[in-house]
Amino acid sequence: MSITKSTTIDQITVTENGIVLYREATRIMEDGNQISQTYHRNSLTPGQDLTGIPANVVAHCNVAWTAEVIAAYQAQVAAQQAGA
Repeated sequence: MSITKSTTIDQITVTENGIVLYREATRIMEDGNQISQTYHRNSLTPGQDLTGIPANVVAHCNVAWTAEVIAAYQAQVAAQQAGA
């Protein structure tokens, strides 16, 4: 009987305003059959520090987060804070 645990990023989504959402799936396998699976979701805002973030997620962020997207997101946050 062999039990293994694997973690993988199984979903990456970029929203209209540049927020990157990703889901990490952790699977427990016994002799090649999945016996358990859990999920952990994370979100990243444009321009956020990417230290410790999985490489495939960072690659999506680098494509999605142009200077224009980061500036627009920061302007949106500033407008929301000014109205609050």
